[in-house]
Amino acid sequence: MPLEAGLLEILACPACHAPLNDRTAADTPELICTSPDCALAYPVRDDIPVLLVDEARRP
Repeated sequence: MPLEAGLLEILACPACHAPLNDRTAADTPELICTSPDCALAYPVRDDIPVLLVDEARRP
């Protein structure tokens, strides 16, 4: 289930503060950092974004 547009507008990557791309409709829901230098993928569990750098998937 995609996140609400208003929520996605205020969320940012905790590591570099870049905007996030919504990939919650995929089989593995996650939010992807848009910065090419960072590009961390944060999981979304039970429709709740887990914005912890330690939990993020590295590119």
